[in-house]
Order: sequence, then structure tokens, then C-alpha cells
Amino acid sequence: MKSIGYIFLLGFLFGTSICYSQQTGDLLIAKDTTQLKLTPIDPLRPTKAAFYSAILPGLGQAYNKKYWKIPIVYGALGASMYFYLDNNKKYHSVRDAYKRRLAGFTDDQYDYLDDARLIQAQRFYQRNRDLSLLVTIGFYVLNIVDANVDAHLMQFNVNDNLSFAPDVYQTDFNAKPNIGLTFNYKF
Repeated sequence: MKSIGYIFLLGFLFGTSICYSQQTGDLLIAKDTTQLKLTPIDPLRPTKAAFYSAILPGLGQAYNKKYWKIPIVYGALGASMYFYLDNNKKYHSVRDAYKRRLAGFTDDQYDYLDDARLIQAQRFYQRNRDLSLLVTIGFYVLNIVDANVDAHLMQFNVNDNLSFAPDVYQTDFNAKPNIGLTFNYKF
């Protein structure tokens, strides 16, 4: 009884490669590629998008018709500007309190801090203010770069004539799955 099971199992495993056949209905049909509508490439489009975004942040994204990015741009710039202004206000408050203390006046707001702590607070808020300014400038530059790159990628040819796809196929020899990558370019 076991031998019949083994014969059936071997027949199933090795017999699958015989069962493959070609279908006659799959014919290759040539398409006329001269009738494809290709949009003309504007070489100044990325430059215009970057210029618009440098003039007014978010305007380059609007020029590229990526309206969903505009709130992200203003959110990033607004948050970093808020932290810059808040740290600048606190820095000047602590610095003025320290200057008043050196002049001999008492300050009710920071009377619980000694001179060393006021100096340390000045350095802390000054460092955070400068870091917030760098982050704001970074977001501004990132806004310009995003508009430029997005305008470049909008002109990139992405159609069915150019494709790159992973492929899993069975070999005809041993019916094991193989993994491969295919790069197709149709003229």
C-alpha cells in the first residue's frame, strides 16, 4: 500500500513538467507607437518651479499642481518659525534680567536664579534659537528642492512601453520557482 502512495507521489512530482503546454490564443500584436501622445518637455519647468517656490514658499508646489504639499510646507515653516521666535523672546528676557541684576536692580521674574543660572539660561535659549533658525532655513531650502525635483519627475516618461517588474516563474526542467527581474522596453 505504501509503494502505491510513493508511486503516485513520484508521478505527481515529476509528471507536472509534462503537463505544461502552450496556448495558441496568445498572439503578439504590434502596436503603432507613432500615434502615442507625448507631452513636450519644457526644460525651464523645473527652474520656474524652484523660482516660484523661492519667491513664496508653496507656490512651486502649486505650479506643479501638487496642492496637498502646500499645508506641509507651511506647517513645517510655521512650526520652526514659532520655535525661533519663542526662543528669541526667552533669550532676550533672560539676558535683560541678567543685565538688570548687574546694574543693581532686582527682578521679580528670575529672582530665584543666581547669576550662573541666568548665564546658563542665556546660552540655552541662544543655542535653541540658532538651531531653530537653521531648521527654518533647512525647511525653506527643502521646499525649493522639492518643487524642483517634482517638476523634473513630472516630465519623466512613465508609460507601458517602459517597465521594470519582479517575476516569479517555473522552470520547464524541474518545475521549481525561480525569481527574476525583467526589464522591458518596447520600441
